[in-house]
Amino acid sequence: MKIALVFLFIAPFAISSKIDKDYSSFDSAPPEPNSRFAMLDDVRILANGLLQLGHGLKDFVHKTKGQMNDIFRKLNIFDKSFYELSLQTNEIKVEEEELRKTTSRLQANNEEIKNISLELNSKIEDLLQDKIQLQEKVVGLEEKIIKLAHIQPEVQEPKEMTSLKNFVQQQDNHIRKLLKVVQEQHAQLDKQHNQIKELEEKLSNTSFQENTESSSSLKLPEPKIIPLPSHNSTAPGLEFNGVATDCTALYKRGERTSGIYSIKPNGSEAFNVYCEMKSGKTIIQNRVDGSLDFNQTWESYTNGFGDLKGEFWLGLAKLYSIANQADYILRIELKDWKDNKRYIEYTFTLGSPETDYTLHLSEISGNIPNALPEQTELRFSVMDHDNATKRDCNCPERYSGGWWHRACGETNLNGKYIKPRSEGKLERRRGIYWKPQKGRFYLIKSTKLMIHPTDLESFE
Repeated sequence: MKIALVFLFIAPFAISSKIDKDYSSFDSAPPEPNSRFAMLDDVRILANGLLQLGHGLKDFVHKTKGQMNDIFRKLNIFDKSFYELSLQTNEIKVEEEELRKTTSRLQANNEEIKNISLELNSKIEDLLQDKIQLQEKVVGLEEKIIKLAHIQPEVQEPKEMTSLKNFVQQQDNHIRKLLKVVQEQHAQLDKQHNQIKELEEKLSNTSFQENTESSSSLKLPEPKIIPLPSHNSTAPGLEFNGVATDCTALYKRGERTSGIYSIKPNGSEAFNVYCEMKSGKTIIQNRVDGSLDFNQTWESYTNGFGDLKGEFWLGLAKLYSIANQADYILRIELKDWKDNKRYIEYTFTLGSPETDYTLHLSEISGNIPNALPEQTELRFSVMDHDNATKRDCNCPERYSGGWWHRACGETNLNGKYIKPRSEGKLERRRGIYWKPQKGRFYLIKSTKLMIHPTDLESFE
């Protein structure tokens, strides 16, 4: 096309030149034959030039078409990428909306639980007032009965007095039940509060991150939950024959420096423990850097091993002597390989050596999903003393270390110290990990297990 245009542009000049030559023939004699051959050569040269120009224009057109194709291909790739980003953005918006709805529901539940708690507290106060008034009446009646007994010893206790005593006893039982309900409501309220905090943190991170794994480092407030203690023979936090029974007793004595102390639980020989004096807790396990091998025997786990100034296991026998004094709380503090800190607390009971130190747990608070079975007999098992299951597989031999197992594949905080990505997946299963029944697999960097009495107020 472009060659034709060039030819049309040049043709008039050639024709005009020929016309001029024709016109000049009237004025002059006919040209010589040599001049005609010269004009033919000029036409050939012009034709060759036009041909070369045509080839150059053709190459230019092909090159331009190739560049345009590249541009269109890049535009298609850009459109596809933009479409995928739009889809991801829509998914993020949907998740954000779901989180907002969930947060709203939890907040509504939180308000409802608060209202129920206030109503229960009001009812308990009324019942306590009624109880006080009834007790005053009973005391007055007892005084009258004593006076009548001196006058008429043979007179039996009036039926009214017996019915009043029964009524007071019923009120006491009712108050105890209400106190237990209030305690459960408080625990539920704290769980809801922690869930709302975590969802709010995740919601704030969603607007700045794509669909990646969330690892919040926000320190959630530690709920203050004090279970009702049962009446055991020895109160925690006291002294026995002049020696402290646990770290709580040392704290109440005025000790505020964390370190190694000697304690003597009731009915036990004195032994050393590491006390965390921020709030008077007794440390029973500490793992920091993998310097100590926790793949030990049953005897070692019973008596304890390691250095109290570094990594150590206090020992099942010592733990039993402390926990057997009163009601205690087990606190587990964990840190993952991103240095995120989490904790969880349980009320617990520990069985005697004859039961292989069977553990019973009941969760009361925390900011990480529970990974230990509740209200279940968890027998402590070691490679040379497997009590977890009656199956053919040996859980400690398969997963390393000693722990309270129910079945293979559960949480194990005494496993092999393994860094992430340093071993295969099967090998990591032998390491320190926290695996909730529903949730992600947490590979743990450091752990700390500690106990304190249920009636110890939080000093943190």
